[in-house]
Amino acid sequence: RMWAYSLGFTILPHVGGFLGWFLNRKEIPAWYEKLKKPSWCPSRRMFPVAWTMLYTGMGYASYLVWNDLGGCGSKAIVPLGLYGAQLALNWAWPPLFFGARNLNL
Repeated sequence: RMWAYSLGFTILPHVGGFLGWFLNRKEIPAWYEKLKKPSWCPSRRMFPVAWTMLYTGMGYASYLVWNDLGGCGSKAIVPLGLYGAQLALNWAWPPLFFGARNLNL
């Protein structure tokens, strides 16, 4: 039963990441690829690999916090709330950046 919680927490961040990609997938070749980028900018093929590793680590870490603090009790509200807020901002970034095509955002 605990494996289901760990799997759920680990998969959750990928949901927003996938939706962000899906909603903005046409903007990447149409706009992002045409931007002038520094020579050290990684290939766009590296971003899915990097974000998969980051989201997996973040999700599993949130499970460890949830498990260590006894679920969604009063001890877990602040750390999981901060994590949730950070995750929501992380998910909001692709639609703002790619959708608005605004580098200042």
